[in-house]
Amino acid sequence: MGSFIWPLLFNLIMEWFNFDKIKDFFYKVTEVLTLFVAIAVLVGIIFGPETAFFGDVVKNFSNILSVLGQEGLLALISILIIVAILKR
Repeated sequence: MGSFIWPLLFNLIMEWFNFDKIKDFFYKVTEVLTLFVAIAVLVGIIFGPETAFFGDVVKNFSNILSVLGQEGLLALISILIIVAILKR
């Protein structure tokens, strides 16, 4: 009788957690944040590093690129590869 309860309990737990909804939620949050960062970088480039919030984003982004690779080239290539993988 105990072996009959475990599959029912497992199905109940799987329905309660619903990992597909959780995965979809994090995917949508990632899309929104990626769009926000892209807009922040573009506004920072267009209006310069003195722009209130967006200039700091460009400074931080360029610092990350310079830290990750020699003159940022290696980091830029890595980021492009990551973006290409995420678009699949």
